Formats: sequence, C-alpha cells, structure tokens
Amino acid sequence: MRRLGRVHSLFACGEAAFAIALADSLFLSISPDAARSRVLLFLAVSLAPFAIVAPFIGPVIDRIPGGRRITVFIVAVLRCVTVVLMISRLNSISLFALAFISLILARTYSVSKTAIVPTLVRNDDELVSANSKLGLLSGAMGFAAAVPAALLQLVDARATLVLSAVMFGLAGFASLQLPRHVATTPKAIQQIEIEELRGLQVRRIAFSMMLLRGMIGFLFFHVAFWLRDESAGTAWFGLALGLSSLSIMIGNLIAPFLRRQMSERAMMLFAFLIIGVIGIYAGVVGGITSGIILISVTNGMGSIGRLAFESVVQREAPDANRARAFVRFETLNQLAWVGLGLVAVMLTLPGAVGFAVVGVVCMTGSVYLFLNREH
Repeated sequence: MRRLGRVHSLFACGEAAFAIALADSLFLSISPDAARSRVLLFLAVSLAPFAIVAPFIGPVIDRIPGGRRITVFIVAVLRCVTVVLMISRLNSISLFALAFISLILARTYSVSKTAIVPTLVRNDDELVSANSKLGLLSGAMGFAAAVPAALLQLVDARATLVLSAVMFGLAGFASLQLPRHVATTPKAIQQIEIEELRGLQVRRIAFSMMLLRGMIGFLFFHVAFWLRDESAGTAWFGLALGLSSLSIMIGNLIAPFLRRQMSERAMMLFAFLIIGVIGIYAGVVGGITSGIILISVTNGMGSIGRLAFESVVQREAPDANRARAFVRFETLNQLAWVGLGLVAVMLTLPGAVGFAVVGVVCMTGSVYLFLNREH
C-alpha cells in the first residue's frame, strides 16, 4: 500500500495543478458567455472517454499479466506528455482534444488504482481503511499542491501546467515500484460477475453514488459561474477548490471510524443527510461564505460516500473483473456528473436557489436510503 500511496500522491499533485490551470483557461479568464460555451463543449467531451474506457481498457487492465502496474506507468507518462503539449495551446481549439486525452488517461488511472486495492489488503474489512488512506493522501496532496499551483497561475497558466507535468513524470517513475499482479478471469465467471453486480445491495449503493456524483457536478459548475457573477474571480474559486481538497482529506480521515460504527449504507445515508442539511441552510442564508462551505462539505461527504460504494463493490463482487466493473459504474457516475453539470451551466440559477436544490435532492436521497434499509 505504501508504494501505491506514493504514486497516488504524485498523481493528486499533478491533477490539482492541472485542474487549476484548465479551470482558469476554460472560464475564469474569459467573458461569461464564452466561458459557458467552452464549458458546455468540455462537458460533452468529458463523456467521450467512457466510450473508449468501458469496452476496451477495462478488460485489458484485468486480463494481461501485470496489466495494472503497466497501465499506471503508461498513463503517468502520457499524462506528462499531454500536459506539456497543452502549454502552447491554452487558447487553441486543440486544447479540447488534449483535454479529451487527459480525461481518458485520468479515468484509466482511477480504474486501475481501484482495481489494485483489493489485491493489497489482507481481508475485506480493511477495504474502507485502505481506500480512505489513498483518499486522504489525495486530499492532502491536492490541498498542498493547490497553493503553489495558484501562485504560479498568477504568474502564468503555463507555469502551472509545468508543475503538473513534473508531478505526472515523477508518478511514472514511482509506478515502476508497484508489485506485479496477474489479473486473469476465466470467461466462465462472467455469469457470476453479472449476478454479483446486479445484487440488491450493489444496485442501491450504486444508484446513491450516481446521485451524489451528480450533485457534486451540479454544485461545482453552479458555484463556479455564480462566483463569476459575484465578481469573486479566481481567488474565491481557488479557495473553494483548496477547501474542498481539505474537506475530502477530512472525509477520508473519519471514514474508517464511521465504518467501525455503521454499515456502508448508513455511511452513505450520513453523507446525504449532512449535505442536505447544509444545502438547505445555505439556500436560506445565501452568500459567498455559505456557498463555499457547501461545496467543501459536499466534496467531503462525497468522499465518504465513495468509500462506502467502493467497499461494497469490492466486497460483494469478488469474482468480477474489477477494472471492467468499476468502469461500468464510473460511466454512470460520469453521466450524472455531466448531466447535472449541464443543468447548472444552462439554467444559471441564483446562488441560494442552487444551494437549496442540492439540499432538497440530498435529503430525498437520504429518505430513499432510509426506506430501503436492510432488515
């Protein structure tokens, strides 16, 4: 786990710097109308990677010897190269082609990392703890990297991309230390895999995760454009990203404790309740402070929900081709993230109204989980 943690930390640093540079290029440094057009194109592009990852990359990762380690190395190197190519193309339409490639690579890494974790723990009871440690590292390193990335962004967006490229390059070298693992699954197991992934507990937690990811996507773009309208600019958005990373770190820190006290379903219910209460409160109060608090809390609770979801799938579907299984679920989650993100971009709701929407939807999600609790 320590070697995987090192690789994951470097990826998190690279992603944080990449997100800040790309966010500024997409909508923070140009007019609102042009920004919306760019973001709509970006959201459309962000769906395309799953058309590639789902049918091809997942099965390849699962079935070739050492596939996951090799995949992580190749992804890191290609991310480095892609970011370097972006440096001279920030104002070009080719930026979206490179963003498309980056999204494919990012999702491929995410699938590989999640599929590796069950092979590195001693038993299923350690899954939440192992996943939370990786999430904790991601939040901590993302928060740490956001500070120098934001400072570099004030100088030049290209400098931020250089930082991102360096982090991905280092992740590539670190990935060579990951253990080899042969992940082959006979075709005869495919029917068992289907039955496991369609189990009631898996389907319920997967639906809840999809709803949670959708709310995160909606809130991200709602807050981003709302801050523009409030003349808050890059500084407020950078603060929101930094606090969200910190909140994710805290969520991953407390998740193992929550798992010792309750089931994964109860963890997801807890996440929905907290977001629902804060969302409704932010909808009543309004203001920049409440908006930033809500997006931070939502990302933190989202990390708890994600850990509960991953643990259920990793435990309840042991015979599944894990990379392929997680690709399927990530495809649905990304559809929800993009779909509700599009709603936020197109409707341009007032800040408080958007916050209230998040609160009401998440309270509804908590009711769904409560009524469908196991007896």
